[in-house]
Amino acid sequence: MSNSSLTRFNIQNLMDSSGVRFGTSGARGLVADMTAEICYAYTAAFLQVIDPSAKGAAGGRVALGMDLRPSSPDIARACVAAIRQSGLEADFCGVLPTPALAYYAQEQGIPAIMVTGSHIPFDRNGIKFYRASGEITKADEIGIASATVSLPGELQLLPLPEVNSQARGLYIERYLKFFPRNVLAGMRLGFYEHSSVARDLLHELLRGLGAEVISLGRTDQFVPIDTEAVAEADIQQARRWAAEHGFDAILSTDGDADRPLLGDESGNYLRGDVVGILCAQTLGAAAVATPVSSNTALEKCGAFAHVARTRIGSPYVIEGMEKLIHGGARHVVGFEANGGFLVGSTLEKNGHALHPLPTRDAVLPIIALLVLARERGVPVSQLPASLPPRFTASDRIQNFATEKSRQLIQRLAGSGVESNIPLHEFLAPLSVEPAGIDQTDGLRITLTNGEIVHLRPSGNAPELRCYAEAESQARAGELALACLRRVEDFNPA
Repeated sequence: MSNSSLTRFNIQNLMDSSGVRFGTSGARGLVADMTAEICYAYTAAFLQVIDPSAKGAAGGRVALGMDLRPSSPDIARACVAAIRQSGLEADFCGVLPTPALAYYAQEQGIPAIMVTGSHIPFDRNGIKFYRASGEITKADEIGIASATVSLPGELQLLPLPEVNSQARGLYIERYLKFFPRNVLAGMRLGFYEHSSVARDLLHELLRGLGAEVISLGRTDQFVPIDTEAVAEADIQQARRWAAEHGFDAILSTDGDADRPLLGDESGNYLRGDVVGILCAQTLGAAAVATPVSSNTALEKCGAFAHVARTRIGSPYVIEGMEKLIHGGARHVVGFEANGGFLVGSTLEKNGHALHPLPTRDAVLPIIALLVLARERGVPVSQLPASLPPRFTASDRIQNFATEKSRQLIQRLAGSGVESNIPLHEFLAPLSVEPAGIDQTDGLRITLTNGEIVHLRPSGNAPELRCYAEAESQARAGELALACLRRVEDFNPA
Protein backbone atom coordinates (compact mmCIF):
# COMPACT_ATOMS: atom_id res chain seq x y z
CA MET A 1 0.00 0.00 0.00
CA SER A 2 1.55 3.29 -1.05
CA ASN A 3 1.77 6.29 1.23
CA SER A 4 -0.32 8.26 -1.27
CA SER A 5 -3.30 6.04 -0.48
CA LEU A 6 -3.13 6.79 3.24
CA THR A 7 -5.04 9.49 5.12
CA ARG A 8 -3.94 10.82 8.51
CA PHE A 9 -6.44 10.99 11.39
CA ASN A 10 -6.18 12.14 14.97
CA ILE A 11 -7.89 9.73 17.38
CA GLN A 12 -9.29 12.49 19.59
CA ASN A 13 -10.99 14.02 16.56
CA LEU A 14 -12.42 10.61 15.65
CA MET A 15 -13.70 10.22 19.21
CA ASP A 16 -15.46 13.56 19.05
CA SER A 17 -17.02 12.91 15.64
CA SER A 18 -17.98 9.25 16.16
CA GLY A 19 -18.94 9.11 19.83
CA VAL A 20 -16.77 6.00 20.24
CA ARG A 21 -14.63 6.69 23.29
CA PHE A 22 -13.03 5.13 26.33
CA GLY A 23 -15.25 4.21 29.29
CA THR A 24 -14.37 2.35 32.46
CA SER A 25 -13.18 -0.65 30.46
CA GLY A 26 -12.05 -0.15 26.87
CA ALA A 27 -13.43 1.83 23.97
CA ARG A 28 -17.22 1.61 23.63
CA GLY A 29 -19.84 2.93 21.25
CA LEU A 30 -22.92 2.24 19.20
CA VAL A 31 -22.36 -0.49 16.61
CA ALA A 32 -23.53 1.94 13.93
CA ASP A 33 -20.68 4.28 14.94
CA MET A 34 -18.02 1.57 15.26
CA THR A 35 -17.22 1.50 11.58
CA ALA A 36 -14.33 -0.50 10.15
CA GLU A 37 -12.33 2.73 9.84
CA ILE A 38 -12.90 3.71 13.49
CA CYS A 39 -11.94 0.24 14.76
CA TYR A 40 -8.90 0.14 12.49
CA ALA A 41 -7.82 3.57 13.76
CA TYR A 42 -8.17 2.62 17.45
CA THR A 43 -6.16 -0.57 16.88
CA ALA A 44 -3.44 1.23 14.95
CA ALA A 45 -3.19 3.86 17.69
CA PHE A 46 -2.91 1.17 20.39
CA LEU A 47 -0.10 -0.57 18.52
CA GLN A 48 1.61 2.78 18.05
CA VAL A 49 1.45 3.64 21.75
CA ILE A 50 2.55 0.37 23.37
CA ASP A 51 6.22 -0.33 24.02
CA PRO A 52 7.94 -1.24 20.73
CA SER A 53 9.72 -4.09 22.51
CA ALA A 54 6.30 -5.59 23.30
CA LYS A 55 5.33 -5.37 19.64
CA GLY A 56 8.38 -7.33 18.67
CA ALA A 57 8.00 -9.99 21.34
CA ALA A 58 7.17 -13.62 20.55
CA GLY A 59 7.43 -13.23 16.80
CA GLY A 60 5.57 -9.95 16.49
CA ARG A 61 2.14 -11.38 17.30
CA VAL A 62 -0.97 -9.75 18.74
CA ALA A 63 -3.54 -12.03 20.41
CA LEU A 64 -7.08 -11.31 19.25
CA GLY A 65 -10.39 -12.60 20.60
CA MET A 66 -14.07 -11.72 20.46
CA ASP A 67 -17.46 -12.31 22.07
CA LEU A 68 -20.69 -13.61 20.49
CA ARG A 69 -22.25 -10.27 19.57
CA PRO A 70 -23.39 -10.22 15.94
CA SER A 71 -21.19 -7.17 15.27
CA SER A 72 -17.99 -8.63 16.75
CA PRO A 73 -16.64 -10.56 13.72
CA ASP A 74 -16.59 -7.47 11.47
CA ILE A 75 -14.90 -5.40 14.19
CA ALA A 76 -12.33 -8.18 14.64
CA ARG A 77 -11.65 -8.15 10.89
CA ALA A 78 -10.91 -4.42 11.07
CA CYS A 79 -8.53 -5.07 13.97
CA VAL A 80 -6.76 -7.76 11.92
CA ALA A 81 -6.30 -5.30 9.06
CA ALA A 82 -4.66 -2.76 11.38
CA ILE A 83 -2.46 -5.41 13.02
CA ARG A 84 -1.17 -6.57 9.63
CA GLN A 85 -0.66 -3.03 8.38
CA SER A 86 1.50 -2.45 11.50
CA GLY A 87 3.76 -5.30 10.41
CA LEU A 88 2.47 -7.76 12.98
CA GLU A 89 0.64 -11.08 12.93
CA ALA A 90 -2.87 -11.56 14.32
CA ASP A 91 -2.91 -14.58 16.64
CA PHE A 92 -6.66 -15.20 16.45
CA CYS A 93 -7.95 -17.04 19.52
CA GLY A 94 -11.58 -17.02 18.43
CA VAL A 95 -14.57 -16.74 20.77
CA LEU A 96 -13.36 -17.01 24.36
CA PRO A 97 -13.53 -15.25 27.74
CA THR A 98 -11.69 -11.97 28.03
CA PRO A 99 -9.60 -13.25 30.97
CA ALA A 100 -8.60 -16.32 28.93
CA LEU A 101 -7.27 -14.09 26.17
CA ALA A 102 -5.49 -11.83 28.68
CA TYR A 103 -3.89 -14.82 30.43
CA TYR A 104 -2.65 -16.27 27.15
CA ALA A 105 -1.17 -12.93 26.09
CA GLN A 106 0.48 -12.53 29.47
CA GLU A 107 2.04 -16.02 29.26
CA GLN A 108 3.15 -15.46 25.67
CA GLY A 109 4.53 -11.98 26.38
CA ILE A 110 2.46 -10.35 23.62
CA PRO A 111 -0.19 -7.61 23.49
CA ALA A 112 -3.86 -8.52 23.07
CA ILE A 113 -7.11 -7.07 21.74
CA MET A 114 -10.55 -8.29 22.80
CA VAL A 115 -13.62 -7.30 20.81
CA THR A 116 -16.46 -7.15 23.32
CA GLY A 117 -19.10 -4.88 24.74
CA SER A 118 -19.24 -7.03 27.90
CA HIS A 119 -22.72 -6.58 29.43
CA ILE A 120 -24.01 -3.56 27.50
CA PRO A 121 -26.91 -3.91 24.98
CA PHE A 122 -26.24 -5.63 21.66
CA ASP A 123 -26.60 -2.40 19.68
CA ARG A 124 -23.30 -1.36 21.27
CA ASN A 125 -19.89 -2.97 21.27
CA GLY A 126 -16.34 -2.27 22.34
CA ILE A 127 -12.64 -3.08 22.17
CA LYS A 128 -10.39 -3.86 25.14
CA PHE A 129 -6.64 -3.46 24.83
CA TYR A 130 -3.88 -5.28 26.73
CA ARG A 131 -0.17 -4.83 26.94
CA ALA A 132 1.87 -8.00 27.48
CA SER A 133 1.82 -7.08 31.18
CA GLY A 134 -1.96 -6.68 31.38
CA GLU A 135 -4.73 -4.12 30.83
CA ILE A 136 -3.74 -0.75 29.47
CA THR A 137 -3.71 2.09 31.96
CA LYS A 138 -5.55 5.39 31.91
CA ALA A 139 -2.24 6.94 30.83
CA ASP A 140 -2.22 4.56 27.85
CA GLU A 141 -5.77 5.65 27.00
CA ILE A 142 -4.60 9.26 26.95
CA GLY A 143 -1.73 8.26 24.67
CA ILE A 144 -4.09 6.48 22.28
CA ALA A 145 -6.46 9.47 22.23
CA SER A 146 -3.52 11.74 21.38
CA ALA A 147 -2.19 9.54 18.59
CA THR A 148 -2.38 10.31 14.89
CA VAL A 149 -2.70 7.31 12.59
CA SER A 150 -2.84 6.58 8.88
CA LEU A 151 -5.90 4.96 7.33
CA PRO A 152 -5.98 3.45 3.83
CA GLY A 153 -8.25 5.14 1.33
CA GLU A 154 -10.02 1.82 0.73
CA LEU A 155 -10.01 -0.49 3.72
CA GLN A 156 -10.15 -4.14 2.67
CA LEU A 157 -11.37 -6.61 5.31
CA LEU A 158 -10.24 -10.18 4.79
CA PRO A 159 -11.72 -13.32 6.41
CA LEU A 160 -10.66 -13.94 10.00
CA PRO A 161 -7.62 -16.19 10.47
CA GLU A 162 -7.85 -19.80 11.61
CA VAL A 163 -8.57 -20.10 15.33
CA ASN A 164 -5.68 -20.90 17.68
CA SER A 165 -7.21 -22.92 20.56
CA GLN A 166 -4.11 -22.72 22.76
CA ALA A 167 -5.47 -19.78 24.78
CA ARG A 168 -8.62 -21.70 25.69
CA GLY A 169 -6.66 -24.76 26.81
CA LEU A 170 -4.17 -22.73 28.85
CA TYR A 171 -6.98 -21.01 30.75
CA ILE A 172 -8.72 -24.27 31.64
CA GLU A 173 -5.40 -25.73 32.77
CA ARG A 174 -4.84 -22.73 35.07
CA TYR A 175 -7.73 -23.82 37.29
CA LEU A 176 -7.55 -27.58 36.89
CA LYS A 177 -3.99 -27.43 38.25
CA PHE A 178 -4.80 -25.07 41.13
CA PHE A 179 -7.93 -26.69 42.56
CA PRO A 180 -7.91 -30.30 43.85
CA ARG A 181 -8.99 -33.06 41.49
CA ASN A 182 -12.73 -33.81 41.72
CA VAL A 183 -13.17 -31.10 44.37
CA LEU A 184 -16.73 -30.51 43.10
CA ALA A 185 -17.66 -34.19 42.76
CA GLY A 186 -21.32 -34.75 43.61
CA MET A 187 -22.37 -31.16 42.99
CA ARG A 188 -25.24 -30.60 40.56
CA LEU A 189 -24.91 -27.22 38.87
CA GLY A 190 -27.21 -25.32 36.54
CA PHE A 191 -25.45 -23.16 33.97
CA TYR A 192 -27.48 -20.31 32.45
CA GLU A 193 -25.51 -20.16 29.22
CA HIS A 194 -27.42 -17.52 27.19
CA SER A 195 -24.77 -16.01 24.83
CA SER A 196 -21.81 -16.16 27.22
CA VAL A 197 -18.45 -16.84 25.59
CA ALA A 198 -17.75 -19.24 28.48
CA ARG A 199 -20.74 -21.48 27.79
CA ASP A 200 -18.65 -24.38 26.41
CA LEU A 201 -15.38 -23.71 28.22
CA LEU A 202 -16.94 -23.53 31.69
CA HIS A 203 -18.78 -26.80 31.10
CA GLU A 204 -15.49 -28.52 30.40
CA LEU A 205 -13.77 -26.93 33.38
CA LEU A 206 -16.48 -27.67 35.96
CA ARG A 207 -16.82 -31.24 34.75
CA GLY A 208 -13.05 -31.55 35.00
CA LEU A 209 -13.43 -30.66 38.69
CA GLY A 210 -16.04 -33.37 39.13
CA ALA A 211 -19.34 -31.47 38.95
CA GLU A 212 -22.46 -32.40 37.02
CA VAL A 213 -23.42 -29.44 34.82
CA ILE A 214 -26.87 -28.93 33.29
CA SER A 215 -27.30 -26.52 30.37
CA LEU A 216 -29.96 -23.82 30.73
CA GLY A 217 -31.20 -21.08 28.43
CA ARG A 218 -28.67 -21.27 25.59
CA THR A 219 -29.51 -18.87 22.76
CA ASP A 220 -27.97 -17.76 19.47
CA GLN A 221 -29.27 -14.23 20.05
CA PHE A 222 -27.08 -11.97 22.19
CA VAL A 223 -28.37 -11.41 25.76
CA PRO A 224 -26.88 -8.42 27.66
CA ILE A 225 -26.59 -9.83 31.19
CA ASP A 226 -25.61 -7.11 33.69
CA THR A 227 -24.41 -8.76 36.92
CA GLU A 228 -24.97 -5.52 38.86
CA ALA A 229 -28.55 -5.06 37.66
CA VAL A 230 -29.96 -8.50 36.94
CA ALA A 231 -33.29 -8.31 35.13
CA GLU A 232 -36.33 -9.38 37.17
CA ALA A 233 -37.20 -11.95 34.48
CA ASP A 234 -33.78 -13.56 34.92
CA ILE A 235 -34.17 -13.59 38.71
CA GLN A 236 -37.52 -15.35 38.53
CA GLN A 237 -36.30 -17.79 35.87
CA ALA A 238 -33.37 -18.84 38.09
CA ARG A 239 -35.77 -19.58 40.95
CA ARG A 240 -37.99 -21.68 38.67
CA TRP A 241 -34.99 -23.64 37.40
CA ALA A 242 -33.79 -24.27 40.96
CA ALA A 243 -37.20 -25.51 42.07
CA GLU A 244 -37.50 -27.78 39.03
CA HIS A 245 -34.02 -29.33 39.00
CA GLY A 246 -32.74 -29.33 42.60
CA PHE A 247 -29.39 -27.70 41.86
CA ASP A 248 -26.66 -27.04 44.42
CA ALA A 249 -26.07 -23.73 42.62
CA ILE A 250 -26.93 -21.84 39.44
CA LEU A 251 -24.20 -19.95 37.67
CA SER A 252 -23.72 -17.66 34.71
CA THR A 253 -21.50 -14.85 33.44
CA ASP A 254 -21.88 -11.66 31.46
CA GLY A 255 -21.20 -11.68 27.71
CA ASP A 256 -17.39 -11.87 27.81
CA ALA A 257 -17.16 -13.87 31.07
CA ASP A 258 -15.24 -11.37 33.14
CA ARG A 259 -18.15 -10.87 35.60
CA PRO A 260 -19.76 -13.81 37.44
CA LEU A 261 -23.34 -14.49 38.36
CA LEU A 262 -23.71 -17.11 41.09
CA GLY A 263 -27.02 -18.23 42.52
CA ASP A 264 -27.62 -20.47 45.51
CA GLU A 265 -29.62 -23.71 45.67
CA SER A 266 -32.88 -21.72 45.60
CA GLY A 267 -31.82 -19.70 42.58
CA ASN A 268 -31.19 -16.48 44.52
CA TYR A 269 -28.23 -14.62 43.04
CA LEU A 270 -25.45 -13.45 45.37
CA ARG A 271 -24.26 -9.86 45.08
CA GLY A 272 -20.97 -9.50 43.23
CA ASP A 273 -19.13 -7.73 46.04
CA VAL A 274 -20.16 -10.45 48.52
CA VAL A 275 -18.82 -13.01 46.05
CA GLY A 276 -15.59 -10.99 45.89
CA ILE A 277 -15.13 -10.93 49.68
CA LEU A 278 -15.80 -14.67 50.02
CA CYS A 279 -13.51 -15.48 47.08
CA ALA A 280 -10.70 -13.44 48.66
CA GLN A 281 -11.17 -15.35 51.93
CA THR A 282 -11.17 -18.72 50.13
CA LEU A 283 -7.90 -17.89 48.40
CA GLY A 284 -6.21 -16.68 51.58
CA ALA A 285 -5.74 -13.10 50.39
CA ALA A 286 -4.16 -10.63 52.82
CA ALA A 287 -4.71 -7.39 50.90
CA VAL A 288 -7.66 -6.28 48.76
CA ALA A 289 -8.23 -3.40 46.35
CA THR A 290 -11.84 -2.64 45.44
CA PRO A 291 -13.92 0.34 44.31
CA VAL A 292 -15.59 2.67 46.77
CA SER A 293 -18.97 1.21 45.74
CA SER A 294 -18.26 -2.27 47.17
CA ASN A 295 -19.87 -3.60 50.35
CA THR A 296 -18.28 -2.29 53.58
CA ALA A 297 -18.49 -5.83 55.03
CA LEU A 298 -15.02 -6.07 53.48
CA GLU A 299 -13.57 -3.92 56.26
CA LYS A 300 -16.04 -4.99 58.93
CA CYS A 301 -15.24 -8.72 58.58
CA GLY A 302 -11.64 -8.09 59.73
CA ALA A 303 -10.20 -10.78 57.45
CA PHE A 304 -7.75 -8.61 55.54
CA ALA A 305 -4.67 -6.74 56.71
CA HIS A 306 -4.95 -4.09 54.01
CA VAL A 307 -7.93 -2.67 52.08
CA ALA A 308 -7.53 -0.03 49.35
CA ARG A 309 -10.63 1.78 48.04
CA THR A 310 -10.51 3.06 44.46
CA ARG A 311 -12.55 4.67 41.74
CA ILE A 312 -14.85 2.35 39.78
CA GLY A 313 -13.23 0.50 36.88
CA SER A 314 -10.67 -2.28 36.58
CA PRO A 315 -7.78 0.10 35.69
CA TYR A 316 -8.21 1.78 39.08
CA VAL A 317 -8.44 -1.55 40.91
CA ILE A 318 -5.26 -2.67 39.17
CA GLU A 319 -3.59 0.58 40.20
CA GLY A 320 -4.78 -0.05 43.77
CA MET A 321 -3.30 -3.57 43.75
CA GLU A 322 0.01 -2.25 42.43
CA LYS A 323 0.18 0.32 45.22
CA LEU A 324 -0.46 -2.41 47.81
CA ILE A 325 2.28 -4.57 46.29
CA HIS A 326 4.76 -1.68 46.16
CA GLY A 327 3.91 -0.99 49.80
CA GLY A 328 5.06 -4.48 50.74
CA ALA A 329 1.71 -6.30 50.86
CA ARG A 330 1.58 -9.96 49.84
CA HIS A 331 -1.25 -12.16 48.59
CA VAL A 332 -2.91 -9.21 46.89
CA VAL A 333 -6.22 -9.46 45.06
CA GLY A 334 -8.90 -7.12 43.79
CA PHE A 335 -12.56 -7.29 42.91
CA GLU A 336 -15.34 -5.05 41.68
CA ALA A 337 -18.95 -4.74 42.83
CA ASN A 338 -19.93 -6.62 39.66
CA GLY A 339 -18.06 -9.68 40.99
CA GLY A 340 -15.15 -9.55 38.52
CA PHE A 341 -12.09 -10.86 40.41
CA LEU A 342 -8.43 -9.94 39.83
CA VAL A 343 -5.27 -11.63 41.13
CA GLY A 344 -2.46 -9.14 41.78
CA SER A 345 0.25 -11.42 43.21
CA THR A 346 0.88 -15.14 43.49
CA LEU A 347 -1.53 -17.01 45.79
CA GLU A 348 -1.03 -20.45 47.32
CA LYS A 349 -3.58 -23.06 48.41
CA ASN A 350 -3.04 -26.73 49.25
CA GLY A 351 0.51 -26.56 47.94
CA HIS A 352 -0.50 -25.18 44.54
CA ALA A 353 0.29 -21.71 43.21
CA LEU A 354 -2.06 -19.40 41.32
CA HIS A 355 -0.13 -16.82 39.36
CA PRO A 356 -1.28 -13.21 38.86
CA LEU A 357 -4.01 -12.35 36.38
CA PRO A 358 -4.66 -8.61 36.77
CA THR A 359 -7.87 -8.44 34.80
CA ARG A 360 -11.48 -9.20 35.73
CA ASP A 361 -12.34 -12.90 35.79
CA ALA A 362 -15.72 -14.61 36.28
CA VAL A 363 -14.51 -18.20 36.46
CA LEU A 364 -12.25 -17.98 39.51
CA PRO A 365 -14.89 -16.57 41.93
CA ILE A 366 -17.50 -19.09 40.74
CA ILE A 367 -15.21 -22.05 41.41
CA ALA A 368 -13.85 -20.56 44.64
CA LEU A 369 -17.29 -20.18 46.22
CA LEU A 370 -18.35 -23.67 45.20
CA VAL A 371 -15.14 -24.97 46.79
CA LEU A 372 -15.79 -22.86 49.90
CA ALA A 373 -19.26 -24.36 50.28
CA ARG A 374 -17.68 -27.81 50.11
CA GLU A 375 -14.94 -26.91 52.61
CA ARG A 376 -17.46 -25.54 55.13
CA GLY A 377 -20.02 -28.25 54.50
CA VAL A 378 -22.83 -25.75 53.96
CA PRO A 379 -25.13 -24.85 51.05
CA VAL A 380 -24.17 -21.84 48.95
CA SER A 381 -26.99 -19.84 50.53
CA GLN A 382 -25.22 -20.00 53.92
CA LEU A 383 -21.89 -18.56 52.76
CA PRO A 384 -22.85 -14.86 53.11
CA ALA A 385 -24.04 -15.50 56.68
CA SER A 386 -20.39 -15.56 57.81
CA LEU A 387 -20.06 -11.87 56.91
CA PRO A 388 -21.33 -8.83 58.86
CA PRO A 389 -24.97 -8.03 57.96
CA ARG A 390 -24.38 -5.42 55.28
CA PHE A 391 -26.44 -5.74 52.11
CA THR A 392 -26.08 -3.90 48.82
CA ALA A 393 -28.35 -3.32 45.85
CA SER A 394 -28.01 -1.39 42.62
CA ASP A 395 -30.29 -0.14 39.91
CA ARG A 396 -30.08 2.27 37.00
CA ILE A 397 -31.93 4.72 34.81
CA GLN A 398 -31.19 3.94 31.17
CA ASN A 399 -30.97 6.54 28.43
CA PHE A 400 -29.95 9.15 30.99
CA ALA A 401 -27.36 11.49 29.43
CA THR A 402 -23.95 11.47 31.10
CA GLU A 403 -23.86 15.25 31.20
CA LYS A 404 -27.24 15.31 32.94
CA SER A 405 -25.89 12.87 35.54
CA ARG A 406 -22.87 15.06 36.14
CA GLN A 407 -25.01 18.17 36.55
CA LEU A 408 -27.16 16.40 39.11
CA ILE A 409 -24.16 15.13 41.09
CA GLN A 410 -22.45 18.51 40.99
CA ARG A 411 -25.58 20.17 42.32
CA LEU A 412 -26.04 17.63 45.12
CA ALA A 413 -22.36 17.62 46.14
CA GLY A 414 -22.43 21.35 46.86
CA SER A 415 -19.90 22.53 49.43
CA GLY A 416 -20.58 20.06 52.21
CA VAL A 417 -23.39 18.41 54.15
CA GLU A 418 -24.87 20.72 56.77
CA SER A 419 -25.43 23.79 54.57
CA ASN A 420 -26.17 21.86 51.38
CA ILE A 421 -29.82 22.71 50.73
CA PRO A 422 -30.17 20.76 47.42
CA LEU A 423 -28.83 17.58 49.07
CA HIS A 424 -31.24 17.86 51.99
CA GLU A 425 -34.12 18.59 49.58
CA PHE A 426 -33.19 15.55 47.49
CA LEU A 427 -33.12 13.20 50.49
CA ALA A 428 -36.11 14.65 52.37
CA PRO A 429 -38.80 12.52 50.64
CA LEU A 430 -36.74 9.43 51.52
CA SER A 431 -36.92 10.32 55.25
CA VAL A 432 -33.13 10.15 55.65
CA GLU A 433 -30.43 12.67 56.54
CA PRO A 434 -26.86 12.92 55.18
CA ALA A 435 -23.90 12.44 57.53
CA GLY A 436 -21.09 12.69 54.97
CA ILE A 437 -20.23 12.56 51.29
CA ASP A 438 -17.44 10.90 49.31
CA GLN A 439 -16.64 12.06 45.78
CA THR A 440 -14.00 9.46 44.95
CA ASP A 441 -16.26 8.40 42.06
CA GLY A 442 -19.65 10.02 41.64
CA LEU A 443 -21.41 10.96 44.87
CA ARG A 444 -21.47 8.45 47.74
CA ILE A 445 -23.65 9.68 50.61
CA THR A 446 -23.38 8.13 54.07
CA LEU A 447 -26.60 8.64 56.00
CA THR A 448 -27.01 9.29 59.73
CA ASN A 449 -28.57 5.83 60.19
CA GLY A 450 -25.49 4.13 58.67
CA GLU A 451 -27.07 3.45 55.29
CA ILE A 452 -25.37 4.51 52.05
CA VAL A 453 -26.61 5.75 48.67
CA HIS A 454 -24.20 6.28 45.81
CA LEU A 455 -25.03 8.00 42.50
CA ARG A 456 -22.70 7.63 39.54
CA PRO A 457 -22.96 7.95 35.75
CA SER A 458 -22.03 4.74 33.95
CA GLY A 459 -18.67 4.80 32.19
CA ASN A 460 -19.94 2.54 29.38
CA ALA A 461 -23.38 3.82 28.43
CA PRO A 462 -25.76 6.78 28.97
CA GLU A 463 -27.05 5.49 32.30
CA LEU A 464 -27.23 6.78 35.86
CA ARG A 465 -26.51 4.07 38.44
CA CYS A 466 -27.48 4.03 42.08
CA TYR A 467 -25.79 1.76 44.61
CA ALA A 468 -27.31 1.40 48.07
CA GLU A 469 -26.16 -0.31 51.26
CA ALA A 470 -28.26 -1.17 54.33
CA GLU A 471 -28.66 -3.82 57.03
CA SER A 472 -31.17 -5.88 55.03
CA GLN A 473 -31.41 -6.82 51.37
CA ALA A 474 -34.99 -5.58 51.15
CA ARG A 475 -34.07 -2.17 52.56
CA ALA A 476 -31.07 -1.81 50.24
CA GLY A 477 -33.26 -2.54 47.23
CA GLU A 478 -35.95 -0.13 48.41
CA LEU A 479 -33.36 2.59 48.97
CA ALA A 480 -31.79 2.23 45.51
CA LEU A 481 -35.19 2.29 43.79
CA ALA A 482 -36.47 5.22 45.85
CA CYS A 483 -33.32 7.20 45.13
CA LEU A 484 -33.66 6.71 41.37
CA ARG A 485 -37.33 7.65 41.49
CA ARG A 486 -36.30 10.79 43.31
CA VAL A 487 -33.78 11.54 40.53
CA GLU A 488 -36.58 11.50 37.97
CA ASP A 489 -38.44 14.12 40.03
CA PHE A 490 -35.39 16.24 40.78
CA ASN A 491 -34.48 18.27 37.72
CA PRO A 492 -30.78 19.27 37.60
CA ALA A 493 -30.04 22.97 37.24
